[in-house]
Parts: sequence; structure tokens; C-alpha cells
Amino acid sequence: MNLPQEQARLLIECLPYIRRFYGETVVIKYGGHAMENGRLKQAFALNIALLRYVGIHPVIVHGGGPQIGRMLENLHIKSTFYEGQRVTDEATMEVVEMVLVGTVNSEIVNLLNLAGVKAVGLSGKDGHSVRAEKLLLAPDNAGGQTEQSAQGAEIIDLGKVGKVAGVDAGLILSLSADGFIPVIAPVGVDKHGETYNINADSVAGAVAAALKAKRLLLLTDVEGVLDADKKLIQSIPAREARILLADGTLKGGMIPKIRCCLEALEGGVEKAMIIDGRVENCILLELFTNSGIGTEIVHSAEDTGVGEHYPSFEA
Repeated sequence: MNLPQEQARLLIECLPYIRRFYGETVVIKYGGHAMENGRLKQAFALNIALLRYVGIHPVIVHGGGPQIGRMLENLHIKSTFYEGQRVTDEATMEVVEMVLVGTVNSEIVNLLNLAGVKAVGLSGKDGHSVRAEKLLLAPDNAGGQTEQSAQGAEIIDLGKVGKVAGVDAGLILSLSADGFIPVIAPVGVDKHGETYNINADSVAGAVAAALKAKRLLLLTDVEGVLDADKKLIQSIPAREARILLADGTLKGGMIPKIRCCLEALEGGVEKAMIIDGRVENCILLELFTNSGIGTEIVHSAEDTGVGEHYPSFEA
């Protein structure tokens, strides 16, 4: 088969997936290596542009931890961490907001605009889109951390670190309906007007649930969820994901990602995916191919089995 015929065949194979997602919302958490490598940044912007041009409504929530760290270092502001989370005082919060909203968000918006689509930057403070509450933690018995639940337990105060208390999707929906791609920085505001830094995965999951998104995609720096033999698990029903959380199989940064996927499913999202953002065109490979490239978290009743990200379609 010559090259033009092969290209035409690939386009036809994509048609069922384009038809499936046409008019639907896809929330994408953008972070990790994909935000720092020039080639991957360009590919990300083109992937998002293609989604928009085939009638899909992408909404982006981004991180920015490494960029924040570099700026704090340049300003000689020392960072301290508790179980991987940055303790955020007033001075640090000013830098966090400056970097996430003023630098990272603006860069992503510019990349998308250059790719030929209309993007607009937001923080969760705009229109009170992301309502926050202060996050208080208490150490658990395994030496990790849990949200404070028992009165009198030792409290770990992370400062201006928050959790999502609610999402008002009105502004996001209006922008999307008008043809814009919302790009959201994970900064929220509480009922007193206080600003909080929130985990970007958590914001993405909450936004996806509020929008009843068809898909939630989390771009990471790993292949996906791995089993005990370090092999990729391609599909996990929600009930099994909860078991993996409870028995300690999941470690480190994968824990909040799985939790936000489960919360998104509970909020009405059809499927959530954890995919390797280091793979060029990972978004298109996940959405428009039969096997996908990462790990999907699915409703238990809809478990399709390992390796079957999507049912077969007739073009």
C-alpha cells in the first residue's frame, strides 16, 4: 500500500471515534514532561487543535510544579514539603499564583492560539469557577497522609494549600459554547476570598465531573498504572482501583491520580485515562485508537477487560 492510501486508511479508521466524541467534552490535565519539552508542547497544541476542529470540546487544566520550584529558587524562597506536597505560606502563594496564572497559563494559551484555535486562560478564581477549602491533613497509620477526620488528631497545616469544595461550570461552559478552549490554572478561592493552591489532578477531576465530560485524560510522566511485575494495566474497573488504593499497591503520585479518576467517575464521567505525556501525540493515540496507550479507569459494570479500551465500531 502506498503512502497516500495508507494515510487515507488511517483517517477512515479514526472516523468511528470522531463520531463517538463529536460534540462531547474532554477534560485534559496537562502536566509533567509534556509541558517542558518543546517538541511535545507543539504536539500537544496540535492535538488539541485537531480535537476542536472535529467537533470535540477540550477543556484543559494544567499543573506547574517544576516552574514554581524554579521561580522560588530564583527568588531565594525556600520550599518545604510534607509527603510530597509543598507547604505554601503567603509569600509562596504569591509566587505560585504568579507562575501558574501569569506565566504557565499564558504560555499554553499562546501555544494553542498559534496552533489555530481560540483559547482563553482562567484561574479557578475567575467567576469563582473553582471553590476551595483549606486542606488539613493528619498522618495515617501507614506513615502517609489522610484528610483530617477525627477530632483531636494531629493536624498538618500546609498553609495556602486547598481542596476543591465545588465547581461552578457556568463560565467554562459559556466559553466552550462560544468556540473557546478554556485553559484553567489550579488556583481556587474560598468563601472568604482567600486564594489556595490546589492539586491540578484534583481540579481536573472535579471540573470533568461538573461538566459531565465524556473523558478525563491525565497526562503523566509514567506509562500508566503498573502491576507488581511493572507491566502496564490497561483497564481497571472502579471497584478494583479502590482495592489497589486500600491494600497499598498504588504508591506516591499515582494515589491522587486514581482518587481523582474515581471521583470523576462518581460525578458522571464515562471513563478516565492515565496516559504517558512523554509519548508524542498521546491524546490522539488514546482517543482515536482501539487499544489506547495508558490505563483506563472504568465503571465496574462497564469493565471491558484488559486491552479493550473501546468497543469495535463499523466505519
